[in-house]
Amino acid sequence: MHPNPIAAAHGGGTAPSNALESAAYPPLLRTLTVVLLVDLVGLGLWQLPALLAVSWSLGSLLLFGMAIVGVVWSSWWIVYSRTRLEGDQLIQTWFWTKRARASEVAHLKLVHWRWLERIMAPRMLVRRRNGGITWFHAADARLLTEFSARVAQQAMPPQPPSSAS
Repeated sequence: MHPNPIAAAHGGGTAPSNALESAAYPPLLRTLTVVLLVDLVGLGLWQLPALLAVSWSLGSLLLFGMAIVGVVWSSWWIVYSRTRLEGDQLIQTWFWTKRARASEVAHLKLVHWRWLERIMAPRMLVRRRNGGITWFHAADARLLTEFSARVAQQAMPPQPPSSAS
């Protein structure tokens, strides 16, 4: 895994200096994710003798293994996911890299409860003109509000040149 997923998504190069970037999730949530994952591993090790004593079918082993992979993979992305606003494009690394251009947005909604922002990241629902819907998370709400401003700027009709007589 590339140490900077945003840089990896852009071919490993450095991004322009005017780009805004933040973690996708707040530090407290990322810390809680790591603590819960460590607790789950500890519980699994504590229950290992009981788990080994059970007669497992192939299907139950596959389901159990897929659940473990899903929890670890989701935890990884909660801890390391980044959100970046580069020009008029909003990018978030996750299981897949999510992208939205301001010119493609038909509707957006910012969900930000300031009193919960330590454990719940501000998020934005972006509905594209082609009908696609994507949620973007950013620990820094300013990044999402800046994207909103760029969408509003794209939606404004051009001003006619003022004629000075």
